[in-house]
Order: sequence, then structure tokens, then C-alpha cells
Amino acid sequence: MIDPTKIILGVVVTEKSERLKAAEGSYTLRVSRNANKHQIRQAVEQMFKVHVTEVRVMNFSGKRRRMGMFEGYRPDWKKAVVKLKEGEKIEALEH
Repeated sequence: MIDPTKIILGVVVTEKSERLKAAEGSYTLRVSRNANKHQIRQAVEQMFKVHVTEVRVMNFSGKRRRMGMFEGYRPDWKKAVVKLKEGEKIEALEH
């Protein structure tokens, strides 16, 4: 069995993610770069005791950042938008 805390790294809180949560019942999560849709679904269902109907995944490249004459990149990351069964919500992520 997979460890859900290794798959789900955090919550993405933006205006768009809040709109999705209110309109569709979808939650936006920051997930492990190695996780696939099936693992993300299992981790959310196991961790929050809800039923997932759809998982959408996006990969992001790290942005270039400068500090004076030195430059580098932020790490690459992956975002998942998880849609829950009608009428369900994740109480831990509500505020």
C-alpha cells in the first residue's frame, strides 16, 4: 500500500482553486512528481475518506530566479485537481 503523505505534499490556495472548490467541488493539491493519477486517487480516498470521480494532473517547470549576479531555478513540481463525488467535501481543507 502507498503512503498518502508521500504522494500529497500540500494544498494550492489561489483564487482559481477557491473558485473550483466552490463551483465544482474540486480541490487543488501539490503532489509528488512521480505520482500518477491512480496513486493520487488512492491517496486522497485513503487520507480524507472521500470518493474521487476525476483526477487532472499538470506538470510545472521551475521558474528562473536571480539573486544578484547568481541565477538558478526553483524545483519542478506537479499539481493535481481532484473532483469529488457530488455532495462530498474535505473538511480538513475547508476554511
